[in-house]
Amino acid sequence: MQGPPKRLRVAICGAGIGGLTLALALSQYPDIEIELYEAAATLTEVGAGVGVFPRPWKIIQMLGLEQDLLKTSERKPKQGPVPAFNWRKSDQQVGFTFTTLVTNGTLITLHRADFQSVLLRRLPPSCRVNCSKRLRTYTQRQFGPTELIFEDGSRTFCDVLVGADGLKSATRRAFLSERAQWMQTQRRWQEAEDIASCIDPVWSGTIAYRALIPGERLRAAAPGHPVLTTPTQYLGKNGYIIAYPISHGKMINFVAFTCRHDLENTKFDGPWVGPSDASQFAGLFAHWEPEVQALIHCVENPLRWAIHTVKPLRSFVSGHTVLIGDAAHAMTPHQGSGAGQAIEDAYILATVLGHRSTTRENLPRALRIFDEIRRPAATSVVEASRMNGRYFSFEVDGVDFDRYTGPQLWDKLQKLNGALVKNWEWTWTTSVDGSIQDALRMLEMEIIVSGGAKGSNT
Repeated sequence: MQGPPKRLRVAICGAGIGGLTLALALSQYPDIEIELYEAAATLTEVGAGVGVFPRPWKIIQMLGLEQDLLKTSERKPKQGPVPAFNWRKSDQQVGFTFTTLVTNGTLITLHRADFQSVLLRRLPPSCRVNCSKRLRTYTQRQFGPTELIFEDGSRTFCDVLVGADGLKSATRRAFLSERAQWMQTQRRWQEAEDIASCIDPVWSGTIAYRALIPGERLRAAAPGHPVLTTPTQYLGKNGYIIAYPISHGKMINFVAFTCRHDLENTKFDGPWVGPSDASQFAGLFAHWEPEVQALIHCVENPLRWAIHTVKPLRSFVSGHTVLIGDAAHAMTPHQGSGAGQAIEDAYILATVLGHRSTTRENLPRALRIFDEIRRPAATSVVEASRMNGRYFSFEVDGVDFDRYTGPQLWDKLQKLNGALVKNWEWTWTTSVDGSIQDALRMLEMEIIVSGGAKGSNT
């Protein structure tokens, strides 16, 4: 026996952290039909560690994922001041810690694959996951459903299309191409050109070399190495290294960044992601302190990632189509906030779609509210992350850290610390509760306004 008709049919392209979080959040609303489409043949996450700050962790708690995720992490959430990372000046033979980033609440570090696995286990059977379904394009109509066309030639329909398909998002390509073409029909040539320039990602000038180091290997090579227990960032000119324990200390998440800030927003020559070896980045760090050398010595088979970003979009919404996560605002990883921003996107979008007032007829209203709340917030985080990357690699206007020693160097490093902390403060001075309440308030206000408008016509 068939149940009552669904209020909305939501198609989510992309089964990464953002897409899966959205599917789980939407599953709380039984009158919403959810279909997930993933381009890969199997659901496997590429990448290593991911950090989750208190803001998105609140969403994890609300979705009932906290205990399952904590089983995979050695970090436990705490209230109040919590040491997050030691920051060391390391581009010299004798490095030193110049500060410890202290957050209000814990930065929870997780293995990305563990995160995805927990989300998948919690999805109800009503959320159908379709693999080997890469979106080619879609067709929106002013009235009626959106038609999705996949690379294998198959087609389907939905009321809401969510592009959660990452950095090279096919949804974003179709989304922005559609908008650029419309601008051309209006003879708004410059706007069309600006929109088209956002279709393809751009290189940040930074390359990340990612690896997982077995904890036992590091213990054998450097007994008592600080990163076996303490997340640490080793900072210096033109690059930095971040390392921290994951999976109960069985593995060390390691990333070495090499930075060419003068090449930001250029086209990268070569594969964006691929196998590598430590020799490709060890040269930059050859004169750095022994703690760094011990880590590099333990790195085997790193993956090289040319870090790309998406230029700021004028809107994450077009008609009944919406972008979330990296598809909307792919950012550098220098603030550990990419996954957290995808989680926030997903929950706020589920809040507006799940609201009792949202129907097929007024979807643009609901999506506009999502865009008004999430786009400014995500854009701000993108810029803060970009600036962190410059600070971590000592790219500070007017400051050459190599020129200073003793108290002068310490003074410059403390000023750098102040700038970094100011960039991070939003992660603990703001709350996702405010965004949720804003969304609900705006939805309720729309009900009042539309109700009043209807009343005036009677």
